[in-house]
Amino acid sequence: ILKILSRTFSISSHNNKAAYIVSAVRTPIGSFQSSLSSLSAPQLGSVAIKGAVENAKITVNDVQEVYMGHVCIAGLGQAPARQAAIGAGLPQSADCTTINKVCASGMKSIMMAAQSISCGSNKLVQLEKTCATSIEVGFIESITL
Repeated sequence: ILKILSRTFSISSHNNKAAYIVSAVRTPIGSFQSSLSSLSAPQLGSVAIKGAVENAKITVNDVQEVYMGHVCIAGLGQAPARQAAIGAGLPQSADCTTINKVCASGMKSIMMAAQSISCGSNKLVQLEKTCATSIEVGFIESITL
């Protein structure tokens, strides 16, 4: 077993790539029952994704995966990350994952995106952190120096 594990780890270490945040945006902060209250978290996420894509000077087709850290998902329907991605015009081929780890959702999203890039699974990953009506969005990308 140790021989198999050491071979697995040695193979994966050759594929490690650095991950960088290349764009970060957030939605405005609103008050309870104010102008943003009519928008769902996935709708706000869509706006943030569009802003991050624009700031990074890429196209929606460049995004391979979306990680959305979101705590209050009750009443939003299935797959809030997928809803936000579709609302932003991302391709159906982009994988989407909604992460619910309460206050650690945003950090877990960053960790999963960086791991996806480091292992060579993706080159450009979309991140979102959503809690109630607060969304922070960024991209992590592997860059060859």
